[in-house]
This record gives sequence, structure tokens and C-alpha cells, in this order.
Amino acid sequence: MNLEINTKSEHSNIQNEIILNIKELILHKNLEPGDKLPSERVLCKKFNITRKNLREAINKLEYYELVKCVPQTGTYIASVGQTALNGIINGIVSLKQQDFKSLVETRLMLEAKTSYLAAKNRTEEDLLEIESTLINYKTKINLGEDALEEDLLFHLAIAKASDNSTLNALMLQIMPKIIFVFEDTRVCNEDDLSDEIIKHEAIFNAIKLKEPLKAQKAMEEHFNLLVDYCNGFEK
Repeated sequence: MNLEINTKSEHSNIQNEIILNIKELILHKNLEPGDKLPSERVLCKKFNITRKNLREAINKLEYYELVKCVPQTGTYIASVGQTALNGIINGIVSLKQQDFKSLVETRLMLEAKTSYLAAKNRTEEDLLEIESTLINYKTKINLGEDALEEDLLFHLAIAKASDNSTLNALMLQIMPKIIFVFEDTRVCNEDDLSDEIIKHEAIFNAIKLKEPLKAQKAMEEHFNLLVDYCNGFEK
């Protein structure tokens, strides 16, 4: 397996600094939910940063539903009070290696259970949804395109098929945080990607055949890549 880290903590530190600057701006100007942030041009000049770095930071805030970007209009504060916004942002920028590993470990436990339950409880409708996400994932991979979002949807479809609302809700809470760290830092060669397709298919087939133990084992094997990545993750 050829897995390498292609971005360092410097990139993350730049994003975090911009996010903290945006937070201070919101608090200083006493901006409320629905209020509009200054334009990109104004923020870039104020913070002395590039537009690319600003957009990455704002995209991260939008991913956590703290702001809402409206095309051709601007960026608006989401429906979050200042106290909550302050706490959430502090949590985002303090996500370090140990926290990331904890998230991954939690996800491994959750996904082992959701795949087991999905093989027991899935309906034909659930199976069609899982299969659809799998097809989309394979299509992106075979075209040489990034398939991280399709992978996310595949796993969420399995969580939904588990018929356990609590597990499903927990998955929705932790996966975006893992994806944000993972998406900009992993590089896989073609052999890795081909292997990942096989692992996805193994999970799907076990769920299709209603074989819970096989589904759980296939899911655990699928996570070898993420575990390896996590072990090599740098602060």
C-alpha cells in the first residue's frame, strides 16, 4: 500500500487562523444569524490572505453549518448563537491528532455494528439505495475522479439500512469531521483504489445475502486504509 501525507500542519494552521479571525470579526461586530459577512475582497485585505485560503476556511465553516454561502450574493451567518458559534469554532480548530484518532476509533466501532445490523434488517429499498451509492462510487473511481463524497454516501446508506436511528445519528455527527481531515491529505495509487472497490463490493454482497458476520468482517477489512492513514497522521 502506498499512502502518504501530502499536506502538513502549516496548511491547517493557516485555515484555523483565518477561521479564528472570522470568529473575532463576528463577535466584534456582534453579527447575528442571517447577517452577511464582508465580501471576499474585503476579508482578504483585512486579514492579508489569499482568496484561495479564505474560500477553504469558509468552506470548512459551511461544512459545519456555521455559515451559508449563497452564490452571487455572499456568505451569511447560520442560525447559531454567538456563544454556540464560539464554542463550535474553538472545537474545530483544536482538532488534533489524538482527537482525530478517537473519532476514527469511534467510527470503526459504529460501522462494524451498522454493517452487521444492515445485513440483518435491510429492506429491498435499502439495498437499492446502497447499490446505487456503490455504483456511483465505482464510476468515479474508474474515471479517475475523487470519490470521497460517494464513499461517504455509501456508508451513510448502510447506517440507514441498520434501522437504528441512534447509530445513524452518531454517524452523521462524526463522519464530516473525519472527512474534512482526510480529504485533503490522502493519496492512493491505482492498486489501492482497485482494492477499495473490491472491499466495497464485499460489504454490499454480504448485506445483500443477509450475512451479518461477513458484512461486519468485510467492513473491518475495508478500514485498513483509514487505520494506516490515521497511524501516519501528523499534527
